[in-house]
Amino acid sequence: MILENPKRLGIFFFYDAQGHADRYVSTLLDGFKPFFNELAIVVNGKIDEQSESMLKSYANKFILRENKGFDVWAYKTAMDSYGWENLEKFDEVVLFNATIMGPVYPFSEMFNAMNAKDLDFWGITKFHKVNGDPFGYSPYGYLPEHIQSHFHAYRKSFIQSKDFQDYWNNLPPINSYFESVGLHESVFTKRFADKGYKWSVYVDTSDLEGYSYGPITYAARQIVEYNRCPIFKRRSFFHDYSDVSTQSVGNQALDLYEYLRDHTDYDTDLIWENALRSMNMADLMKNLHLRYILPQNQIVENSSTATSIATAKPKVVLCMHLYYMDLLDKSLHYIQSMPQGCDVILTVGSKENQQIVKQRVKQLPYNVDVRLIENRGRDVSAFLVGGGADLMKYDYVCFAHDKKVTQLSPRSIGDGFAYKCFENILASKEYVQNVINLFETHPRLGMAMPTPPNHADYFPGFTYTWGPNFEGTKKFLEKTLGISVPLDENKDAIAPLGTMFWFRTKALHGLLDRKWTYEDFPAEPLKIDGTLLHFIERAYGYVPQANGYYDAYIFSDHFARIEMTNLEFDVRELSKSVSTPWIKHNLEETCREVMRGKRFRYTVLRVLKSIAKRVFYKALYIAQRIVHIGRKGNVGSEGKEDE
Repeated sequence: MILENPKRLGIFFFYDAQGHADRYVSTLLDGFKPFFNELAIVVNGKIDEQSESMLKSYANKFILRENKGFDVWAYKTAMDSYGWENLEKFDEVVLFNATIMGPVYPFSEMFNAMNAKDLDFWGITKFHKVNGDPFGYSPYGYLPEHIQSHFHAYRKSFIQSKDFQDYWNNLPPINSYFESVGLHESVFTKRFADKGYKWSVYVDTSDLEGYSYGPITYAARQIVEYNRCPIFKRRSFFHDYSDVSTQSVGNQALDLYEYLRDHTDYDTDLIWENALRSMNMADLMKNLHLRYILPQNQIVENSSTATSIATAKPKVVLCMHLYYMDLLDKSLHYIQSMPQGCDVILTVGSKENQQIVKQRVKQLPYNVDVRLIENRGRDVSAFLVGGGADLMKYDYVCFAHDKKVTQLSPRSIGDGFAYKCFENILASKEYVQNVINLFETHPRLGMAMPTPPNHADYFPGFTYTWGPNFEGTKKFLEKTLGISVPLDENKDAIAPLGTMFWFRTKALHGLLDRKWTYEDFPAEPLKIDGTLLHFIERAYGYVPQANGYYDAYIFSDHFARIEMTNLEFDVRELSKSVSTPWIKHNLEETCREVMRGKRFRYTVLRVLKSIAKRVFYKALYIAQRIVHIGRKGNVGSEGKEDE
């Protein structure tokens, strides 16, 4: 069936865990609106008042329903509300949802091209055939090539058919994502193709057969750039990285984002707006590789940097807490990496130290303010009270503190932690200027910090970054600060673990400009972990997200060499220790096998312990019986002797 001036119905499915529709949704609907005579919108679950009003402004029919059945039953609900007689009045019915973003290119290109094709149903992208059935529902024993369900278009010839109507009339309940894909999305196309119905997709990825199962994820930039795919997936930016690393080198989301930003008219701020509200920062950090390596011996500028520097020089300040006077020389060395003439706020805990520091900074080319603070709350109170709201008048702030780790031996271990922090925030004047330029050219960047330490005794903490602090951090954010961001104890804590970082002051609104007192912090002595100070240290990384900014890790080019060597060494040593039979074709399979082996080992140990316990008690019982019988025998013989 070829279409000319078609009468078209759109059915849009929307779901958001927080019930909020960001601007990318209205942008998507604006792109589709000219091509629909009517638009029905179905929302699963809750929806806030603002979002409901926005969606209703587009809809001829608005349905709010219980969050059941995923997208499949949302579409069925909308179609049922029309009835087959009314649906057959349309030349085409389009089902699409909010898992896609766009348009990157005008949808007119797509609709004009597909109108000219003699089809019964079509889509934008397809998923290629997968040998085997990972979901366990396919009647074919494998996943057939199929149109992806984020966009299905059905022509009148298809809608009128008994096959199509029977399919939807008898749709089984859908109770999980696996069922949604296994019972519907992955088998729909083949089911009807086998009955003789004609189908196609707008983005032909036949050349990518064998390259990727899902080109919209793993060849995203390629199909946008060369196939003019008008959409891309939200999931690109929060995809499970174990799956990403199993199927690719990990470049897809970053390549897609940078292409959209640099070579299309799509407003990438729409991506950030949605991502920072709804996605876990650990997922964004991995998929978008929010890590920047900056030169420490030369300043790198681009045209936008040069323009911003020429027109409005940003106000920057260093806020540093100084506790150890024997480390003062080292601290002064790093202080001098700041731009000449800027403000420097130094906090100290005693009048004696205040006088020492004032004397040592007299000749420095900065506006230095040496502040006496209470010795309560350590570097956290030094930052939030000693610096506090005064820092909000600046554009960018670097916070640091001298660092001496006394609980680890030899002391070179703790000194390595301090070295990593300082070398990645205050490596040199050139490096500091590059950090400032980074903020200037990345308006959504809220905090830049070193990665957690991974050497020596810090190795376990590099992986278990929450430690005993997850619940405390969550409570602090939600109850004390009144903010909510996606948190997950099973994902990395994205925070400056070492409490040294650069930040945009707007990003810490609600924390830094809150009225703090020293009494808000626990008195000494403090536990090594699991205190309010540790909760706040981790909260630093999530306040920017709540304010619409992202975090990033930064490295000097010098230290990046050290970091890469350390991580390569760690990976190889771990791989060698895993060895046969657990090491498999890739990391994901290896991890599964190790966990399976651990479970088997624990099971065997439990069984052996249980057997040993039973044997022990049985042996003990037998021994007691033998002793008891022996005692009876002794008594009897003595009695005979008496006789």
